[in-house]
Parts: sequence; structure tokens; C-alpha cells
Amino acid sequence: MKMLKLFAVLLPMLWLAACSSSPEKGMEGDVAVEDLSAETAGVRGQGADGEDMGAETKVVVGEDQYMGNELNDPSSPLSNRVVYFEYDSATVRVEDQETLQAHAAYLAKKPNLTLRLEGHTDERGAREYNLALGERRALSIRQILMLQGASINQFQVTSFGEERPAEEGSSEYAWSQNRRVELVYIGR
Repeated sequence: MKMLKLFAVLLPMLWLAACSSSPEKGMEGDVAVEDLSAETAGVRGQGADGEDMGAETKVVVGEDQYMGNELNDPSSPLSNRVVYFEYDSATVRVEDQETLQAHAAYLAKKPNLTLRLEGHTDERGAREYNLALGERRALSIRQILMLQGASINQFQVTSFGEERPAEEGSSEYAWSQNRRVELVYIGR
């Protein structure tokens, strides 16, 4: 009887071990090695005009001259892709106007580019209210960008409400970091 119980326990474990798959990439000794570079992790891509949309920053060449995607140029307002909001507000702050003007001009000259506007809130308030507030925030950014030259076809609007905080915690600092719209470029 003990042998039957032992067999009943070991058989499923052996079966699971035999069915498990190894990583797609090579093996080094007895340790599986997975390639987690940006190219294989799906981080990189190209926009419709062939421009690199990857997350990696290009190498700076020359004297104080940035060579690469202007979205990643640290001296450009395009590198700022987060707009913050006051408590319970969907009104864009004055200090974010220059950034939004730069994004509108960039979208106007690249009509095949899509921008996903992701609205977020802090944890205070009901879930449904926060989803609606996140959407209002994203729509207010879209309206400003459209008034400055971007096309309505270039936008996807999404609200995550309080579900994806940038900063964990229940402090004024955490709340201020979570009341935001993130501008996420996607190539078509």
C-alpha cells in the first residue's frame, strides 16, 4: 500500500518534469540562458517612416550634439511624456503647455504615428469615478494636441484609473505622482 501511495505521488511529478519545456535560447553548462536583450524582448520597433521607436537611447556623437530619435533627446521637450494633474482635476497645468506644443508639432509632421494617452489617478475616490477622471484627463490632453495640429486618428485614449500607480503609498508625494497622463508613442 505504501508503495502504491509513493507511486501515486511520484508519477505526476515525473510527468510534469518530462512535460516542462526548456527556454528557447541556448544552454550554458547545466544552466538555461535566455536572451533578454531589447531586440528579443519586443522593446524595439520602427515607426511607419522607418524611424527607430525603441526604448534604448542612441549614442551621443560629436560635441553636445544628440544623434538619434528626437523623442529620446534629453534636451527636447519630447522626452517628457508624462503630464501631471492637480487633485480631482482634468485641467492641464500651464507648465506643461510647452511640452504639449512640442508633441503636437511632432504628431503633425508624422501623420502615420499613433499616440496612446493613458489616464491615471491616485487611489482616493471610487473605482468608477477614478476611471472616468483618468479618461477626462487623457481627453483633455488629446483636445490640446488636436487644437495644435495633431489629427484625431492619431490617438488611442485609455484610462487605468487608480489601477497602475507610478508610486506606491498613501502620501501626498505618491498621490501627486499618480495623477497623470502618460504619452506612449506607437508606430503604425
